[in-house]
Amino acid sequence: MKNLIASAAIALTALAGGALADENYPERPIMLMVSYGAGGATDFQARIVTMTAGNEDALGMPIAIINKPGAGGRVGWNWFAGQAESDGYTLGAYNVPHFIAQSIEGGVSYAADSFEPIANWGADPAVFVVAADSEFNSMNDVVDYAAANPGKLTFSGAGLFVGHHIAALQLEKAAGVKLAYIPNDKGGAGAMKAVIAGEVLGGVNNLSDAFRAREAGNVKILGVFDLERNDFLPDVPTLKEQGFDIDNSSVNFRGVMVPKGTPQPIIDKLAAVVPTMFANGRVASKMKAGGSPMHIMTRDEVIEMWKAREVALKELLAGL
Repeated sequence: MKNLIASAAIALTALAGGALADENYPERPIMLMVSYGAGGATDFQARIVTMTAGNEDALGMPIAIINKPGAGGRVGWNWFAGQAESDGYTLGAYNVPHFIAQSIEGGVSYAADSFEPIANWGADPAVFVVAADSEFNSMNDVVDYAAANPGKLTFSGAGLFVGHHIAALQLEKAAGVKLAYIPNDKGGAGAMKAVIAGEVLGGVNNLSDAFRAREAGNVKILGVFDLERNDFLPDVPTLKEQGFDIDNSSVNFRGVMVPKGTPQPIIDKLAAVVPTMFANGRVASKMKAGGSPMHIMTRDEVIEMWKAREVALKELLAGL
């Protein structure tokens, strides 16, 4: 009986200690895992949107970025689903449609229900880019070359079954051509470098990466894979405007998530505070300067977005 009472007392103490820890969260710096390399759009934006985390009106603790790139995000998200601590001190950056499409295709240890979304900070459409000195000046130029040279139009992207790849598959289907998509293991930054260096004839990349590259005079942007033109690129027509039946399925939503099993009080605190960090004026200013479109969504809104994208991607990928 004494042993039973002692065991119960220990259990209650542990529960009370856990509740107190949740109340005081966070008590030390937090890590945000990015599944892509330093310098790419996700890394670039993650460093901006978390820069006010240490403020007293935010989390009161800084957020440090750790990069785990490889296989179009699979390396990082496999690690996050299977090895990351679910204590609120290891957050992850998500990219949709990337990790949802990859889980549909299989060969990974995660699915949408492996993670708990916290908030969304941006929506970055895919764009088609070519080097500044390329002979291509429109998407029709690209498609005409691909039609005359089946399988020889080489172009880069950030990996397999990421937004870039989905955009490429949609372009092949809409234009009725065969392209040579080359996934770059160094993510969007590596894919962009391949275009600039002339290693490929073109590339599908994030608008934000392409915006900075065009500002530097390194690339031309020929089309946007979205339903309407983007405010950052008002002179660049959508693929649909140029005669290709392509929707916004490849638009890259970015945000913050935690592993399944993270205590609910911690999820609730992050869900309340993180969107206010994204809405900070300094954050918005730096994102705008970097050509990075913002699209802030709450946890409930992201949950619904994930569900809708999963349904749409299952149908889209089956058709492609």
